[in-house]
Amino acid sequence: MPAVTFQVLEGIDKGRVFRELATPVTIGREEGNVLRLNDERVSRFHAKVQFDNGEVIITDLESTNGTRVNGNVVQIRRLRPGDRVGVGRSLLLFGSEQEIRARMETLTGGAAAAAPPGVITCFNPATVPAQTLAAAVAAADVDIDPHPTDKVTVSGASLFIGNKALPPLPLKMTPSQAARLSELLEYLHRNLTTATENIRANDDASQVVLRYADWQRVLAVQMLLARYSRAVAEPDALGE
Repeated sequence: MPAVTFQVLEGIDKGRVFRELATPVTIGREEGNVLRLNDERVSRFHAKVQFDNGEVIITDLESTNGTRVNGNVVQIRRLRPGDRVGVGRSLLLFGSEQEIRARMETLTGGAAAAAPPGVITCFNPATVPAQTLAAAVAAADVDIDPHPTDKVTVSGASLFIGNKALPPLPLKMTPSQAARLSELLEYLHRNLTTATENIRANDDASQVVLRYADWQRVLAVQMLLARYSRAVAEPDALGE
């Protein structure tokens, strides 16, 4: 099975490197975990990292204090080299230096290619230690913030807003799964359209006003998305 590497950036185990761990990998403080941390805020079995359909996936195992990827609390998420995984008081950097450097090259147009081992050149001649690579990756790979002037384009099987790739749709779905996903997206789109069709702008179009009832509908859609997102990782949680 494919192997993964984690470097501990913060926490009691700071400085440790867990190299080439065969997947699946469990993270926790209990003996029996492949990646064991001496952190009292980490659950006994906190999270699981596995390889599926060509991608590395992290899943929170109903931990007490949650799992964070790049600062965001997640139930399930893809991992890419340079991502920072927070568990308890510990912060883990995902990927080896070579994997992170390769990703940085794609983000900076090859600017990192000439960096010596252990350091990387990022946007200027200065070099930074390997443990700060995560910050550089995060700065170049922030969450998508769509703007009305950004053009939506298609390249291969991926959608882009401007030059920013959108999260990909799942591949190789069965006809039943594809139909269910399409039905869900259509339902959410229809409700957002209904909730925003009565928006009114002021004279100079610098502000818009939304009726309270419509605003509540937007919030209801937001809650539905949150519930569905949780249910993807925890199917039994949908009825809670």
